[in-house]
Amino acid sequence: MIDLNLFQIQIAMAGGIFLIGTLTFFIGVIVLIKRSAGRDIREIANQTVALAEKGVAHDVAGLVGNASALLNATNELMRNTAGVGIFLTLLGVTLMTIATWLVLQISF
Repeated sequence: MIDLNLFQIQIAMAGGIFLIGTLTFFIGVIVLIKRSAGRDIREIANQTVALAEKGVAHDVAGLVGNASALLNATNELMRNTAGVGIFLTLLGVTLMTIATWLVLQISF
């Protein structure tokens, strides 16, 4: 059986929280970099703009309305993805701060 004292348990907990915070932080940064400025979303937006221009040129009101709704949905998707990235980044920073605070509270 492993004999652990309070000091070792506190250090292990703080280290685990710091590690989880670091991983969460980097995942949030990756989400912000990769997903928010993704080529797929930009391509959908460009295609939708072209579709709306065709609808205006050929006087098709329904096509313009649907293209507008698709652009709004694409913008909302980008905002949601950015929000998730920001949340993960802030959560990571918070966990790292808590781990640091826990280590500072340990009496040697």
